[in-house]
Amino acid sequence: MRRNYHINFVSVVAVLMLMTACTPTVKIEAPKEPITINLNIKLEADIYVKLEEQAKKDIESNPDVF
Repeated sequence: MRRNYHINFVSVVAVLMLMTACTPTVKIEAPKEPITINLNIKLEADIYVKLEEQAKKDIESNPDVF
């Protein structure tokens, strides 16, 4: 009877060790570099629209330029 108790105890300890060794861990960290968003395309489009509007005004005020 004593031998069965020893085998059961050893097997329980082994199972517990395996269960704790296989527990998943999740690690959440903040990024080391800041996140950058490039908005150059929108700014460039704004410049083109403003230049086009100014060109139309200039042509209307000076129709004999061309």
